[in-house]
Amino acid sequence: MLNPSTPPTQAVWLVDTSIYVYRAWHTKELPLLDQQGHPINAVRGFLRWLYAFLHENQPTQIAFAFDEAQIHSIRRNLSPSYKAQRKPVPDELKYQFQLCREFLTALGLVTYSSPQFEADDIIGTWVQQQDAHTPCHIISGDKDLMQLVRDIDVWWDYGKRPPLNEGKIKKATGVWPKQIPDQLALAGDAADNIKGIDGIGLASAAKILHKFTSIEVLFMRLPEMAQLKHLRYAKLLQERIGQQEAPLRLNKQLTKICCDVPNVPQDLKRKATDLETLSLLGEQLGLSSEQLALWAKV
Repeated sequence: MLNPSTPPTQAVWLVDTSIYVYRAWHTKELPLLDQQGHPINAVRGFLRWLYAFLHENQPTQIAFAFDEAQIHSIRRNLSPSYKAQRKPVPDELKYQFQLCREFLTALGLVTYSSPQFEADDIIGTWVQQQDAHTPCHIISGDKDLMQLVRDIDVWWDYGKRPPLNEGKIKKATGVWPKQIPDQLALAGDAADNIKGIDGIGLASAAKILHKFTSIEVLFMRLPEMAQLKHLRYAKLLQERIGQQEAPLRLNKQLTKICCDVPNVPQDLKRKATDLETLSLLGEQLGLSSEQLALWAKV
């Protein structure tokens, strides 16, 4: 339990699903095939993770965000180079993503995806929908999602590391959660093909934001940057930032999570399990009757 005064059943659990499917996909195991002869290692690995997660935490309000192809996403429209280096998802993995989603739906769990918005944005919208007294447990291995953490929330890479509240995020990253988009705008994010300012890494970006709090404040007070005593080459970096105002502002648009995705489900309460569909999926995936019985009770 995260906090004895906040039972897990009172929290809203928001899962960045793709990372846990990808981790299972990259695990080296003997190949597993379903009834049609399709590989299902990623599905079976994800289900092992999912069962442990649901069994331990027993969430009553929970939702799973998925990514879709982002060819015409809001960020690609802003910057065609955004994530342009990433290879398309292989067809056999797309097939497994769909099976994972069908299994979640059979369990009565909410799922959602969008061709315009990323899973991060969907989770951000769900966080935005909660009132100030409802804690969110953001389940992800993606540190970008730390920016969503409010004073009652946690970011948690479940199964990998302990949950982090906003104070622990500050200790781990050097900035408060709401400053993470600014930090990534300055330092860049190679995973998303975002180029930052030459000579600025995450640590130096944190030093700048400790003084100026945000990109917007930095540009309002840019002449002061040359006086930063704990930042190496402060004058040179000030000049580079001054020459890159438009790209930096664009970077922040790319790194900041959108929290107003249209049409996302608002009722995140778990529904009853569809035992018939669960049984059919279990048969397709080669689950034993004992395993299906456990899933029916989880």
